[in-house]
Amino acid sequence: MSSEPSAPRPITFGVQCSSPGSATSKSWAELARKVEDLGFVRLTVSDHLDEQLAPVPALMAAATATSRLRIGSLVFCNDYRHPAMLAKEAATLDLLSDGRLDFGIGAGWMSADYERAGIPMDSPGERIDRLEEAVQVILGLFSEGPCNFLGEHYRIDGLSGLPKPRQTPHPPLFIGGGGKRVLQLAARYANIIGLNPKLTAGVIDSSVGADATEAATDRKLEWIAQAAGPRFAELEIQVRTQIVIVTNERYAVAESLAAGFGLTAEEALKTPHALAGTCEQIVEDLLYRRERFGITSVGVDMDAIDSLGPVISALDGR
Repeated sequence: MSSEPSAPRPITFGVQCSSPGSATSKSWAELARKVEDLGFVRLTVSDHLDEQLAPVPALMAAATATSRLRIGSLVFCNDYRHPAMLAKEAATLDLLSDGRLDFGIGAGWMSADYERAGIPMDSPGERIDRLEEAVQVILGLFSEGPCNFLGEHYRIDGLSGLPKPRQTPHPPLFIGGGGKRVLQLAARYANIIGLNPKLTAGVIDSSVGADATEAATDRKLEWIAQAAGPRFAELEIQVRTQIVIVTNERYAVAESLAAGFGLTAEEALKTPHALAGTCEQIVEDLLYRRERFGITSVGVDMDAIDSLGPVISALDGR
C-alpha cells in the first residue's frame, strides 16, 4: 500500500525590522509583540553600518519581549567579525532566547559599509571562500567538544566554543544569495536558503530586475538542487519580497514596478520578490510560488506588517 503524500510545508512570514526609526526599548518591544500577534513567525535584523539597530542586542530585546517569535540575523556579515566571536554571540542569543534563533550569515555585499568603515572589500570569490571557512568554524564551535580548524583565512586550535546553543545540533543556518557559488555553498551547509537577486554591484537598483524573474529563480533552484543532492527535500526555501502592495489595481501597480526594474508587467507580477493585488490574489500568488518553486518562507519589510495580516489569516491551514 502506498503512503499518502506528505502535506506541503506551510507558508510562513518574517519581518525585517532593521531600522525602526527613533526606537526606544518600549517601542521596540511593542513592535516585536505586534509582529508575533499578527502571526509572523520571525523577526529579523540585518547587519549594516548605517542607521539601523545593531543586530545582537536588538534580537535579544525582541526575544525578551515575546514568547513564540523566532529571531534571526538576515544576515550577519562575515567580514565584520571573527567567526569565533560570532559563534559565541549566536550561541548566547540562542541560549537566552530558549532556542528561537535562526542564524543567518553572508559574505558581505554593501559597498558603502566597506568604504565608510575602511574595511577592504575583496573580490566576491575571496569573500565567499572566507564565508565557507567561517561557516565550518562556526558549526565546529556549535558542536560538542573542542574545535580544530586550519584554513587559508582562519585557524582554531582546540577552542571548545562555549556556551553551546540551545538548539541541537545547532540553530537553523540561513545563507542567501543570487550567484551560483554562494547558493551552492548554501546548499551544502544551510537549513534555510534565501533566493535573492544577484548584488554584484553592491547596491540595490534597477540592474537587479533581470535576476529577479521566474527564469532566474528556476536557474538558482537548479544550482541548489545539484549541490544539495538528497538533502534538497529538507531545505526551507526563503525569498525576500521587497515590495508588498495590497490593491485592486494589480496590473497598474505591476506596470509601475516593471518600469523601474526593466521588466514587463507580466514579469513583474510573476517575480517572487514582489506581491501586488487583492488579498485573495496575493494568497494565490503565494500558493503558486510554493508549488512552482518550493518557496515557503517570505521575508517582508516593516511597512508591510499591517497589510499582510489578512493574508496570513487567509493562508492559515493551506
